[in-house]
Amino acid sequence: QEIIDSIEEVYFSSDSFDTVQYELEKLPPDLNLLELEEYRDKLKRQQAAVSKRVADLILEKQPSYVKELERVTSLQTNLQLAAVICTNARRQLRSAKEGFTEASLGLLANQRRRQLLTGLLKSLRTIKPLQRTDVRLSEMLEEEDYSGAIQLCLECQKAASTFKHYNCISELNSKLQDTLEQIEEQLDVALSKTCKHFDVSHYTKVQLAYKLLGKTQTAMDQLHMHFTQAIHNTVFQVVLGYVELCAGNADTKFQKMPYKDLCTHITTDSYIPCLTDLCKALWEVMLSYHLTMQWHDEHYKEEETTPGPDNNNNHESTVGRSYVKKKLEHGLTRIWQDVQLKVKAYLLGTDVSNFKYDDFIVVLDVISRLMQVGEEFCGSKSELLQESIKRQSVNYFKNYHRTRLEELRMFLENETWELCPVKSNFSIAQLHEFRFMGQCRSPSVSPSRQPESTEPVELCLFEQYLQGGNPFEMQIDNKEEETEDVLASNGYESDELEKSVYQDYDSDSDVPEELKQDYVDEQTGDGPVKSVSRETLRSRKRSDYNAPILTNTTLNVIRLVGKYMQMMNILKPIAFDVIHCVSQLFDYYLYAVYTFFGRNDMYESSGLGLISSRLRTTLSRIQESLIDMEAGGENTGPHASPEERKEKVPSPHLSQLVILMSSDTLYGLAERVVATESLVFLAEQFEFLQPHLDTTMPSAKKPFLQQFYSQTVSTASELRKPIYWIVAAKAIDYEQMLLLMAGVKWDIKEIMSQHNVYVDVLLKEFEKFNQRLGDVSKIVRIPLPVSNVLWEHCIRLANRTLVEGYANVKKCSNEGRALMQLDFQQFLMKLEKLTDLRPIPDKEFVETYIKAYYLTENDMEQFIKNHREYSMKQLTNLVNVCLGSHINKKARQKLLAAIDDIDRPKR
Repeated sequence: QEIIDSIEEVYFSSDSFDTVQYELEKLPPDLNLLELEEYRDKLKRQQAAVSKRVADLILEKQPSYVKELERVTSLQTNLQLAAVICTNARRQLRSAKEGFTEASLGLLANQRRRQLLTGLLKSLRTIKPLQRTDVRLSEMLEEEDYSGAIQLCLECQKAASTFKHYNCISELNSKLQDTLEQIEEQLDVALSKTCKHFDVSHYTKVQLAYKLLGKTQTAMDQLHMHFTQAIHNTVFQVVLGYVELCAGNADTKFQKMPYKDLCTHITTDSYIPCLTDLCKALWEVMLSYHLTMQWHDEHYKEEETTPGPDNNNNHESTVGRSYVKKKLEHGLTRIWQDVQLKVKAYLLGTDVSNFKYDDFIVVLDVISRLMQVGEEFCGSKSELLQESIKRQSVNYFKNYHRTRLEELRMFLENETWELCPVKSNFSIAQLHEFRFMGQCRSPSVSPSRQPESTEPVELCLFEQYLQGGNPFEMQIDNKEEETEDVLASNGYESDELEKSVYQDYDSDSDVPEELKQDYVDEQTGDGPVKSVSRETLRSRKRSDYNAPILTNTTLNVIRLVGKYMQMMNILKPIAFDVIHCVSQLFDYYLYAVYTFFGRNDMYESSGLGLISSRLRTTLSRIQESLIDMEAGGENTGPHASPEERKEKVPSPHLSQLVILMSSDTLYGLAERVVATESLVFLAEQFEFLQPHLDTTMPSAKKPFLQQFYSQTVSTASELRKPIYWIVAAKAIDYEQMLLLMAGVKWDIKEIMSQHNVYVDVLLKEFEKFNQRLGDVSKIVRIPLPVSNVLWEHCIRLANRTLVEGYANVKKCSNEGRALMQLDFQQFLMKLEKLTDLRPIPDKEFVETYIKAYYLTENDMEQFIKNHREYSMKQLTNLVNVCLGSHINKKARQKLLAAIDDIDRPKR
């Protein structure tokens, strides 16, 4: 135990301890054999002790070892047995696997996989056309099968939601959504196309598509937006086209201009074609809207007659229908408002005041037709259009009327008052300017040319042009046809007449063509005949003897009135302005005739009451309101303002070619007859037109028209008296008669059976006058009223001369008075053979004066008071001649005082 204890501790440290290495390292540097051997023995002893101890321990543990070894052997045997069992089990398992698992369960697994693959294949088969849907959709859209495309798209979306677990399908879903949006965009474009050219099948497709999308109401909103856009684009393109066409290669950027500014660049030449095209284009848009409304009405009627099974849906569709209906009805006025605004901007963009009349009438006619369209489209009174056309018309009309008045003055100043040859059946209705009266019997109806129909006017235009055509195209065509028709049926009868109509006709842009229509051949309707035999002409002259007396100027005034009335008919708002101007034409003509032929200072002194107070009032009114006295160098009254003067015309001057003071022409009687009777003819035409003017006149202004007719038109014939009086006053030598009468002795003592010479001289003068009247009537027909007025004037003047002659008598006896009566009776008897005028005018004037000689003092006083028509001198002479015979000096004083009393107020 001691030896073991002496073993160094390090030997027990670990199994890996290298004892040899340890001992060798311990050796000292100087080796000593003895010490080494001694140390070796020590180590040997230690080893032997350890070995002995180990052997002892082994012996001690021997039974445990044997026991453990037995257990190990037993375990080994068990393990070998387990290995055999495992081997057997494995062999049996392998046979089970081969015999059962691999055969039966493998089949089942394959069947399951097959089923899965079949499902997959089915999905793939569905996915494949889904992937190709976009191709089919684009094909359908090209074919405009919008509803089909939407249905397909919605079905695809439904299918896609079923297969959304596939990656490719989730992408397809978003693609389909994009496609649906694209279809909606295309639908919107398709919807916008219906605004210009409505096509039933196309619109039905679009509406069906919107219904599938459930966006009918949205579609309506879009549609109205498109219509507004269509109106703007249409008018802009039309105007732009014309502006660019007329501007040529100008660099101006017209495309960028606002529409309003663009309208100001339209030239005068392109104004009407552009306006017509504008209206045609707008008509297309309005017709499309009208058809759209019609489509919805018919469609809803069908839906109401065949209701669907689902009540809820029915309710929804009813709400939708009422929304659409309201929207469409509201849209009518909105669209018409847009149309009006566009046309208004166009109308006011150009100054039309210098247009030719016919061009302006075309503008009015187009606008009038457009207003008629508006009336039928939405029952609108087109206030905007009316206001703008009124502005343009008043502007144009003032300018036009001013020029026409100046022109009329020029005509009157160059007029030689010769007869204008027209047929005996001439009527103003045959003139081209009055054609509109035939087409438009009632002035309340628009005069735009339209075929007369017995159908109601409502929707007439839309029904009329439903199948095609355009109301604005028709109107222009008709105008051309009509003009050709007029030219064909109205020709001259011969070159001679053609010359006679042209002479004295002053140059005017549209005179020649218009004048071709002056000589109207109503019966035959043939064109101009160039060669006519003299016999035919003679017979014509005889048949035309009763033709109305008128001059080229009268015809010009009548034509102007026709033109004015045309304008007034088309444009009611300026009717009063136009009628006022029409009245001015008549006023000026009347004033000119009076100034040229009737103005004389001797009227008042004649005491014949030649100018009635009504005529005097009329003439002074015309002079005040229409005649520019300053221009004529007559400074009467205060100076007028430039505006007032602008409205007036200088007083006309008679042409120097007209000679009125020559006794050879009976003091211009032919010219006087032509002038006066043409005025009377003009007045008759005005009377004929009165009902027509009356219906057009606004009711508030009707008194003006009535006053014009009662105070001006009706006074035309009254001008005969002053005008023909001058002829009557100069045609017979009344002075010579007074001298002859002065040489007659009246204080004779016996009753004479023979009348005096002065009566024969006077009757000779009358015969000469009658003959000269006959000569004049070969040149120009003298109507009965004219010849009556002339004879009346001559006889009244002769009778007044007789009284004057009798009043110059210093001494007179009863026999002398009897001779006066004899002379007068002789004069009357012969005069009655010369004239048909009955009763002889102023017969009593002479007879009463002669008989007054026999009156007593009291009767004479009464006579002086009652007979104011005799002059003071005549009455005084009567008293003086009676002095001594049956009136004394006292009575004479009293009677002279009475005469003086009568004369005093006059002074």
